[in-house]
Amino acid sequence: MGRMHSTGKGISKSSIPYKRTPPAWLKTSSEEVTEHVCRLAKKGLTPSQIGVVLRDSNGITLVKSVTGNQLLRILKANGLAPALPEDLYHLIKKAVAVRKHLEKSRKDKDAKFRLILIESRIYRLARYYKKSKQLPANWK
Repeated sequence: MGRMHSTGKGISKSSIPYKRTPPAWLKTSSEEVTEHVCRLAKKGLTPSQIGVVLRDSNGITLVKSVTGNQLLRILKANGLAPALPEDLYHLIKKAVAVRKHLEKSRKDKDAKFRLILIESRIYRLARYYKKSKQLPANWK
């Protein structure tokens, strides 16, 4: 399947390890990882930033292989999940930045076009999240 707003049809990606068990050299327990995830979330890190910290600093490639639960589910169970899904939040942030740019540069037609594309992605994603009950039905 191609990209949404470009001509690319790339399929290059990293693949998840076939083995679902944690590596033998990893000595951290499931409770320690859960506690560490909660501590990082309380500091204000997003779920993807938490994953990067765990991978780079602690050698935990997949939280699910160690704890049996995905990172976002751990956060939801402890009441630390973000109110907005992360991808939707970043799209909104990008749209706000483009709008701010357009206030200064009114003649930037390309930015105006890109804003339309970004907003259409926001609406599509919001429609999906409303359908899957991750956002309230009256969210705008």
